[in-house]
Amino acid sequence: QVQLVESGGGLVQAGGSLRLSCAASGRTFGAYAMGWFRQAPGKEREFVAAIGWSGGSTSYADSVKGRFTISRDNAKNTVYLQMNSLKPIDTAVYYCAADRWGSPSVDTSDYNYWGQGTQVTVSS
Repeated sequence: QVQLVESGGGLVQAGGSLRLSCAASGRTFGAYAMGWFRQAPGKEREFVAAIGWSGGSTSYADSVKGRFTISRDNAKNTVYLQMNSLKPIDTAVYYCAADRWGSPSVDTSDYNYWGQGTQVTVSS
């Protein structure tokens, strides 16, 4: 069982930066791939970024490539999402998720555990 708690969301102007954190409980955190997803009002949840269990492999949605960076610290049971050059279209609730198979996936159905989400609002 893994419990995930996101933090770091907030209100930022376009062009600004935020760093999201996702703290995980459980001794097996290092075996899980981790992903970040987001959901805007009236839209489906969409993939943002994912990272493999060791941190050696990552994957990004085209819409965030070059602006967002996913990383993890297995010693701290934490995964991060550094978001730079934010745009109003990035406004959404951001969720972190854990996939017990260890390989980064873009598919929400591959993830076994989800956090409660953190709101990110980018003003123009």
